[in-house]
Amino acid sequence: MDRRILIIGAGNTVMADEGIGPRCLEALQEWFDFADNIELADVGTMGISLLDALRAYSDLIVLDAAIETGHPAGTVILYGPEDLAQHQVLHSAHDMRFVDVLKSAKLMGIELDSVAIVAVQIKDMTQWVMDLSPDVEAAIPIACACAMQLLDAIGGTYTPKPDAGIPPDFYDALKNYTTSIE
Repeated sequence: MDRRILIIGAGNTVMADEGIGPRCLEALQEWFDFADNIELADVGTMGISLLDALRAYSDLIVLDAAIETGHPAGTVILYGPEDLAQHQVLHSAHDMRFVDVLKSAKLMGIELDSVAIVAVQIKDMTQWVMDLSPDVEAAIPIACACAMQLLDAIGGTYTPKPDAGIPPDFYDALKNYTTSIE
């Protein structure tokens, strides 16, 4: 199978900082054109319904919120699925942790070559608003740079859109940070 890459933004955009994943995804879509083998998808608060979609992909990059990491709000952290489990935002007793979705996928014979989660420590998800807190909003270019470094590492191709207005913080993060799973 040719390498097929899925980049997803996970989160609820009406719960303040919990919408960081979809907001990062929007920025990537605004700033770049991606090769045909790369798909970007806003999956909301995802869950077991993501299973069937994973069949079509070899690699997965997730943009998501994290809680209780011990880091200040706006900190970007690269996790593997098992590591995110203890910091993942769950909205109810019916939510499924992402690591459990991946374990279910494996039981169904769905094997991904790589899975990485770019998570941002959030400050607030108690309000029903679409605005991110300033620290979390400022993390968008850094989280996006991390996702693009991951994409580069697996051979994904993309080009900046003309006049995209990519912020300097994005390029600074590409130059000065290296991705490594915590």
